Amino acid sequence: MELTRKLRMRGYDEPSALPVVSELAREGLQSDGRFTESYVHNRLEKGFGPLRITLELRERGIGDDLIDLHLDRSAQEWLQRASLARQKRFGGRLPATFSEQVKQSRFLQQRGFSGDQIRRIFKTGDE
Repeated sequence: MELTRKLRMRGYDEPSALPVVSELAREGLQSDGRFTESYVHNRLEKGFGPLRITLELRERGIGDDLIDLHLDRSAQEWLQRASLARQKRFGGRLPATFSEQVKQSRFLQQRGFSGDQIRRIFKTGDE
């Protein structure tokens, strides 16, 4: 799907692009599974959360079954990743004021972490 979208952006019409993409997939040269796996890995390394990664994959035409295969949205690991993203941006110390906490929460929310994950970071002391 992503390849079809990119071809359309470059001026190719969909009826022309679809057979080419289908042929590439039959020959094993194009795979939505490999794209999804690579995309998830790339976004994880950049500090993005499960909600944002899921949204971005859906925008690229990837189905939920493939997303679920490559992205465990319920993993405990997300709390750790959210904590690392917060520390990288704001340092190791927790916010001293409510307004600082709101700012940091907003940052994590934009990164794609859930409200529960964000609350747990501040509640557990960023551990």
